[in-house]
Amino acid sequence: MGIISLSLQEQIILIPTILFALTFHEYAHARVAYLLGDSTAYYQNRMNLNPLNHIDPFGFLALYFLGFGWAKPVPVYARNLKNIRNDMLLIAMAGPASNFLLAIIGAIIFRLNTYIYISDLLFDPLIRFIQINILLAIFNLIPLHPLDGSRILPQFIKNPRTLYKIELYGPRILMGLIILNLIGIPILSLIIFYPLSVIFFFLTGIPLF
Repeated sequence: MGIISLSLQEQIILIPTILFALTFHEYAHARVAYLLGDSTAYYQNRMNLNPLNHIDPFGFLALYFLGFGWAKPVPVYARNLKNIRNDMLLIAMAGPASNFLLAIIGAIIFRLNTYIYISDLLFDPLIRFIQINILLAIFNLIPLHPLDGSRILPQFIKNPRTLYKIELYGPRILMGLIILNLIGIPILSLIIFYPLSVIFFFLTGIPLF
């Protein structure tokens, strides 16, 4: 179920959180690519935290109505990189790492709020903020193209033909998992739920559900 199925109060909390998490994720890709020598994202105005430059309208609509969506991929011209394999890995991992960083920051504020009591109003937004960022990081670490986790595979699989097949069939497998999830066969949710619940408990000290 998409965001549309939630109450208005939950949507008011969730939509800005998702927009910021996606924007920061894509910004991290762009920033690391720039630091490693590729200015493509810089010239396409992707090195900022303006959601309008990172959010794909159709991807966001899919997220709102179906529960799965996407942002605009950050363009990277590999020939500008000194070590293509390793640098592409670093650029890819920057996205999930940025979301884990946001989750950690959110958890620090959450724990401070628990101990020194800032405001009850922070509880739900912080919980959602931490959940969304962990979820986005874990989802993108799944080693299926076009997710960021697919960039891990060349570090272990050296056969170009095998990598080509994984890249070719990755989107089909991912789409199949998403469709199964939408029709009530939650294989993808189960893959994500356990690491999500473990990391969330580790950061906040409370169970996810």
